Amino acid sequence: MTTDSAHPSVGAQWSVQGLLDLFDVTPDGQDRFIAQTGPAGEDERQVVEGTQVLAQAIVAAAKKFPDKSVRSAHAVFARAVMVAAGPVELEIDVVAEGRSTATAVIAAKQNGKRCITVTVLADVPTADVIRHQLSRPDVAAPADANVAEMPMAGRELRLVDVVDVNSPDEVGPPELYAWLHYDPIPSRDDLAKALIAYFTGHLGISTTMRAHAGIGTAQSHLTVSTAPMTVSVSFHEPFSWDGWLLYSHESTQVGAGMSYVRGAVHTESGELIASFAQDALIRPLRTTDTAIKEQSRL
Repeated sequence: MTTDSAHPSVGAQWSVQGLLDLFDVTPDGQDRFIAQTGPAGEDERQVVEGTQVLAQAIVAAAKKFPDKSVRSAHAVFARAVMVAAGPVELEIDVVAEGRSTATAVIAAKQNGKRCITVTVLADVPTADVIRHQLSRPDVAAPADANVAEMPMAGRELRLVDVVDVNSPDEVGPPELYAWLHYDPIPSRDDLAKALIAYFTGHLGISTTMRAHAGIGTAQSHLTVSTAPMTVSVSFHEPFSWDGWLLYSHESTQVGAGMSYVRGAVHTESGELIASFAQDALIRPLRTTDTAIKEQSRL
């Protein structure tokens, strides 16, 4: 289950290459893969990013269906995956596999408990019948955006019109534009898609909170309980990029303890390579939660 904090890795020496190594899950028998959790995050936070497990499930599906391309994945984060609780077991249940498409449900388990489910659609891309795409938003270029502190060797993040994405004082429309640059950019299709999916859960709650003065993700796990509960991502073929990526976020609704955000990923040259959506929990921190160490709270 992700935390939607813009500082997920201060307490550990994360790198893009190390992240890609985590994504590259290991086969462990028929329709089963083993995924490592990696080190703790900021302030020794013990909750594993849910989109990290989503990325690992995408790689597992690609290895299960090597003659097809992963086109969409829908994850439900039902239970937190913990850093110190051992590796994650990915069990693949193939729903259907044909010449053109394949569907599987992947259960991510830790210590025998099912924590996350991911439904994956893979296919064999074909020639266009028709084609159109959402245009890239006309926003400030990376050079004119604000450098954001989100430490990871090989990754650079810049935010349009926002200085501190976690601050309760950063108020504006419920939208957020983030430029990302990765080094290395993976050449393998499955790892490239995993890397794109990984960031889809990071800024959704911040996008929603931006429209409301006095509340920000700096309060997460202290006075407010926040966590992405679902992430859906669709990959648009062909799939490759170089240079910067623009993640666009728009929060269309928040209320009754949940928020909804939709988004898109464009290359700097304007190609739409992925679309995504997130349902997230935003609720008062229960008094019973204060008995749990901050690093393990939602």
